[in-house]
Amino acid sequence: MRSIAVLRRLRDDEEGRVTAFVVTIALAALLFAGLVLDGGLALAAKVRAIGEAQEAARAGAQEIDLAAYRADGSLRLVPQRAGAAARSYLDAAGHTGSVSVTGNKVAVTVTIDQPTQLLGLVSIASITLTGAGQAEPQRGIAGVLP
Repeated sequence: MRSIAVLRRLRDDEEGRVTAFVVTIALAALLFAGLVLDGGLALAAKVRAIGEAQEAARAGAQEIDLAAYRADGSLRLVPQRAGAAARSYLDAAGHTGSVSVTGNKVAVTVTIDQPTQLLGLVSIASITLTGAGQAEPQRGIAGVLP
C-alpha cells in the first residue's frame, strides 16, 4: 500500500517540470534571436560583398587602351591593367576574391567571412558569403553604346 502512495505522489509531483519547460523555451528563443541577428548581419555582409565586387569591376573597367581610343574612338580594355586595377581595389578594401577580364568585361567575385554573434553557441562560428559584379567601359552618360 505504501508503494502505491509513493507512486501517486511521484506522478502528481510537478517540481522540475516547469524548469525543463523554461530551459527549452529559453534555448529556442536564444536560437531564434541568433537566427535573426546573425541572419541580418549575413544579409548586410552579402550587400557589402556585392558592392565591393561592383566597385572593383568599375575600377578595372577604367583601364582602357588610350592609344586605340585616340586613334579611332574604340573602347578597349587593356586586360592586364584592368585585372591589376580590380585586384588592387580588392586589396585596398581588404577583401579576397577573383577577377577575370574577358573581352571588354571585367567580372569580380568577392568572398566575405561574416563572424556570427549568437549562432556560435551552436557551433556556427562564421558564415561565408559571396558577391559578384561586372563592368565594362562606357562612353558618355546616356546609356550603353556599341
